Amino acid sequence: MSPARRIRAVLPPFLPLEEIGRRVRAVLPDVEIVTSLGGSERYASSEVEVLILTTFHALSDRELAQFPALRFVQVASTGFDRVDLDACRGRGVIVANIPVANSKTVAEHVILLALALLRDLRGLDGELRRGEWPMLTGASELAGKIFGIVGMGRIGRELAARLVPFEVSTIYTDVVPLSAEEERRLGVTRVEWEELLSASDIVSLHLPLTPETRGRIGSAEFARMKEGAIFLNTARAELVDPEALRHAVADGHIRAGLDVFPTEPPDFSDPIFRAPSTIVTPHIAGVTLEAQQRFLQETVKNVLRYVQGKDPLYRVDRPAPL
Repeated sequence: MSPARRIRAVLPPFLPLEEIGRRVRAVLPDVEIVTSLGGSERYASSEVEVLILTTFHALSDRELAQFPALRFVQVASTGFDRVDLDACRGRGVIVANIPVANSKTVAEHVILLALALLRDLRGLDGELRRGEWPMLTGASELAGKIFGIVGMGRIGRELAARLVPFEVSTIYTDVVPLSAEEERRLGVTRVEWEELLSASDIVSLHLPLTPETRGRIGSAEFARMKEGAIFLNTARAELVDPEALRHAVADGHIRAGLDVFPTEPPDFSDPIFRAPSTIVTPHIAGVTLEAQQRFLQETVKNVLRYVQGKDPLYRVDRPAPL
């Protein structure tokens, strides 16, 4: 039998913690569930060997110093940019994420945002709620559009697959091209960055947040886009220059569907929330009941692998083995 491990799960308080605890402890009886990194009723921080985190909690070198026995960090989400990977590597701490739980979920949400903007859903809904009955609309179809996907990882590929029945022309850009076979299967064509921006009717952002991708979309990129193009960001707000986005929306050059914001909760006085050509959602593109269940299952399975002495899946502290 594997020795007992000190496992601390740091979860946001709005989750059903008692239910989660009951389900997790059926498999990992050593886990304690708390709502702050240092808060504990069971273990001292100096004893904790495994940390389970979400994107709501950051882990810098300063926080790592509280956990001298720490050996494994499991981030129960796709994004892991709030974990200092260099600091973890320097302390010999393994870090893994869960990239397989909500790719389909986010892809569905992207199509939702695109259709809502194309069909003027926000405007039509508002008119009816004001007691008006519009006779005309500027709605447009998704069929026949050029859909540009920036970043062809798991979410990008799931999105491309779901776009096939909509009869769009899908183009993509990525530093790592898909194989010719996968491009045929998904019906996509790889183009250069500048061509994607200028050719697409819809641009959807699916990049990880890294030092190289931070601020990737700015004034020059928005200026390259078609007049009236739709820009969708369900990835990370930091990929985009917020001031450039405000200007591009304010002057009517683009329409935007946004699920992520520079601060969350955001500054609701930001003009982006008053612009008629935007659709906004509260960072929930990857949040469904089904996706949350998958995150929980995959997190428990991966921590169990570590406890059993196996190498965790989805490691991000080093390149995945070939």
